[in-house]
Amino acid sequence: MNQIQSDILHNIEVIQSRIRHACEKAGREVSSVRLLLATKTVDPSRIRIAIESGHKLIGENKVQEFASKADELSDLDYERHFIGHLQSNKVKEVLKYAHAIQTVDSLSLVSELDKRLTELGRKLDIMIQVNTSFEESKFGLAPEDVLAFVEEIINVKTLNIIGLMTIGLFADTAEEARPSYRLLKAIGEEINTTYPGEQYIKEYSMGMSGDLEVAIEEGATMVRVGSAVFGPRIYS
Repeated sequence: MNQIQSDILHNIEVIQSRIRHACEKAGREVSSVRLLLATKTVDPSRIRIAIESGHKLIGENKVQEFASKADELSDLDYERHFIGHLQSNKVKEVLKYAHAIQTVDSLSLVSELDKRLTELGRKLDIMIQVNTSFEESKFGLAPEDVLAFVEEIINVKTLNIIGLMTIGLFADTAEEARPSYRLLKAIGEEINTTYPGEQYIKEYSMGMSGDLEVAIEEGATMVRVGSAVFGPRIYS
């Protein structure tokens, strides 16, 4: 085992240990929280190390990276989520590779997804992105608009709503992000109460390396961690 492989596997174990402890503290089953490895700018050789060791949930932010890495890792069996902002004109490319898209936040995007998926004769799991921190720099629906958005898209047969996603408040302490995560869980519960027979919201993608414990306490089922596993991002 070389040093890069050793470092990546060690870092994953550190994060997994934090997830276990957070679940124990919150009285939750460890299996109720999945680690999504965020691979923005990460070389495919490093991603391969993680996948081959059994960590098969991967998230990518950029369409071009998403496509090129999927091609390079096509011999491996793993789950690919798109977790970046998605423009309608990039949908066709993303659908070649995505098992799920976590950042659906507009009817125009829904329309394009539906059009392309209909052509392909397939369905897609999606998550609705919500701007729970109310920061203008972030994408996502306003919290008060989510229920109406769900009402608009529940009859789109090509899309399977599985959950909600948010990026917590950028703050100095993890605790400051807690209201963002608590709000996302409340929105999900409101949706499930509105549609009790469907239980659309099963997944809550929220929390990163700096605040995953808080996110898990507030109900995260998926935490997104990148540089804490693979090292600092390298931008060209």
